[in-house]
Amino acid sequence: MVKKVVYEVIEQLDLQELRAFYEKQHHATTHSLEKLERMVERSFCFVTARQEGRLIGISRGVTDGVRGQLVECKLDPAYQGPACITRIDGRIEHDAEGIAREMALRVIESLQNYGVERIDVQAYGTEVDFCEDLGFKRAAGIALLVMGPEAAADDPVAG
Repeated sequence: MVKKVVYEVIEQLDLQELRAFYEKQHHATTHSLEKLERMVERSFCFVTARQEGRLIGISRGVTDGVRGQLVECKLDPAYQGPACITRIDGRIEHDAEGIAREMALRVIESLQNYGVERIDVQAYGTEVDFCEDLGFKRAAGIALLVMGPEAAADDPVAG
C-alpha cells in the first residue's frame, strides 16, 4: 500500500524538479527550462502528486474557454502496479493505487468548473484503457495528425 499521497493544484512549480521528473521517466520532453516555464505558465491547471515531499506524478490541462484538453498525466512507474509494462515516459499503464486517476480527475473538474464544453485527450496503448475508465469515449472518424519532432517515422505514437 502506498504511503499518503498529497495532491495539489499549483500555480508555480520548480522547473528543475519538473525537468528531473521527466528525465527520470525517460520522457522525451524539452530540456529547455525556458520552454518548460512557458508550458507551465500556459497550462490552465497543473496538478502534482507528492509522497513525503517527492514529486511522483503530474497532470495538466489547457483550454481556450470552450474546449479543453487533458494534455498530460504522468506517474512515476514505481508507483504503478505490477501490470505496468514499459515503465517509460511516465505513461499510465497500471494505476493500482489510483494516483493518476486522482490527478486527472482534478484537472477534469477544474476544466468543467471553468465551463469548458468538451474535454479531449490523446492516449497511446494502455493509456486508452485509463482514459476510458475516466469516462472518455473514442471519437469515431478522427485521425491524429502531427507536425514536428514527434512525427518522426520511428515514433510509435506517430507511426
